[in-house]
Amino acid sequence: MLRSTAVIRRADLGQRITIDTVTLDREARYRRRIAMESDRGHKFLLDLAEATYLAHGDALELSNGALIKVQAAPENLMEIHAHDAHSLARIAWHIGNRHTPAEITEHAIYIKPDHVLAEMVEGLGAHVHEVRRPFEPEGGAYGSKGPLQKGHHHHGGHGHEHAHDHDHVHDHGHHTNHTHDRK
Repeated sequence: MLRSTAVIRRADLGQRITIDTVTLDREARYRRRIAMESDRGHKFLLDLAEATYLAHGDALELSNGALIKVQAAPENLMEIHAHDAHSLARIAWHIGNRHTPAEITEHAIYIKPDHVLAEMVEGLGAHVHEVRRPFEPEGGAYGSKGPLQKGHHHHGGHGHEHAHDHDHVHDHGHHTNHTHDRK
């Protein structure tokens, strides 16, 4: 079986030609070692040194030198709109306070479907629409290696409380599950 031990980032691909594509959702694009099959049936082993985020447009280099391009699969998402930039920024803050992966664009925020978060943002004056599109959430500010950074903590659906300043303590009732290490 062919192996892929290298990722060529989209910016470094240049004029190199890819022989096929592999279409993966956001979760499946954070990998280290897994048997894969391309969209046209090429079987190979992804065997990277560490868990790596595979962004849309990157390529996996096979042991025979061939390249397989990574494509982001469309996913069911919530598209969140607000009346103005300030309202959208306020909603982004509340979503971030829930540690929810979010893709932020100039006019909308995209998150995975979650009825509790939908009710929350609608209560803040936003409009929520169901859409199907690739998902490329923000990677994080603290040394992120992509949208699913290594070492992200796991809340397992429970809340925890902590202080953000000296006088204010509040509870985070998390509604998403994220894990430390993905394979």
